[in-house]
Amino acid sequence: MLTKEDKQVLGETRQYLTIKILHNDMTVMVPCCNAAIAGLRRVIDEETVKKVLGVLSEQCSEMPKNWNRRFKHNRDKIKTGDIYELAEVVRNLAVREHEKGLSTGEKQMFTRAKKILASELMYALEMSEDEAEEHLDNLLARTAQANGKVALAAQ
Repeated sequence: MLTKEDKQVLGETRQYLTIKILHNDMTVMVPCCNAAIAGLRRVIDEETVKKVLGVLSEQCSEMPKNWNRRFKHNRDKIKTGDIYELAEVVRNLAVREHEKGLSTGEKQMFTRAKKILASELMYALEMSEDEAEEHLDNLLARTAQANGKVALAAQ
């Protein structure tokens, strides 16, 4: 949830963005004048949503076989803050979960990454949190099944 409101702090009235971060139930207030410095950006636009959904529908990309390396690889991609990298991690983990299962650490990463992506889609597509999560889960299920069929055909 995002709201913009005037607040008086230390005797000075400023406009603040109040942001409820869904994936960890935290609320943050940032002065509007410091939004860029704090690393905030606008919600993704319609064209970016299409590209993100495209990434989620693509085939799984090559990942390290060793779970430690795969975990670090995915964590580094998430840390970039790039929505396409996040979508790729979510897709790859969904496919891996469907095919082979995930380690406990990867399951936690998958859950957090999905929440972050769902919250972005929620704002961009003007859906509720539950609708965005369901939309994402349905798309990932189709992608995981399609990747499984491609893997079988390649054998």
